[in-house]
Amino acid sequence: MTEVTWVAVPVALGSAGLVVLAYAAFRVYLGVRRFGRELERTRQRLGPKQSALRGELSDLQAARIPQPPGDGVRSS
Repeated sequence: MTEVTWVAVPVALGSAGLVVLAYAAFRVYLGVRRFGRELERTRQRLGPKQSALRGELSDLQAARIPQPPGDGVRSS
């Protein structure tokens, strides 16, 4: 009877450990889902501003006056 008890103790501890790991994994899963929703909300909010900034950047690059190649900037 004693041998059966020693077998049952590690099995019970292993099962308890798996339950703890499953709980932690579920919490991580919920956190990742929440983080994904937050990222999507942020993308939706920043999307129009990002495209406006890209438009302004392309306008600035198009209006830039080309400089003739020279020696560059020299420090004194």
